[in-house]
Amino acid sequence: MDTMMTTSIEARVIEIIAEQAVLDVSEVRPEMRLEELGIDSLGLVEAIFAIEESFDVTVPFNANEPEKNQFDMSTVASIVAAVEGLVAARK
Repeated sequence: MDTMMTTSIEARVIEIIAEQAVLDVSEVRPEMRLEELGIDSLGLVEAIFAIEESFDVTVPFNANEPEKNQFDMSTVASIVAAVEGLVAARK
């Protein structure tokens, strides 16, 4: 995957997360946890739907058992990395 693709994935994921947190994109940093951003479980599900729609991927996430997910939702950076993996696997 080239750098331009990676950067655009990261930028779009951060936009989606910022939108859910009702924050400016500049306030969302890669090391931040979703809880720090004020994103609750509903916001997380909405962010997942937006990610799936934006990147034409299926996020392996079960809202009923979030602790059993293979998709790391712990930080902004981990979400970006997981989306990059899903996009790469799609090709």
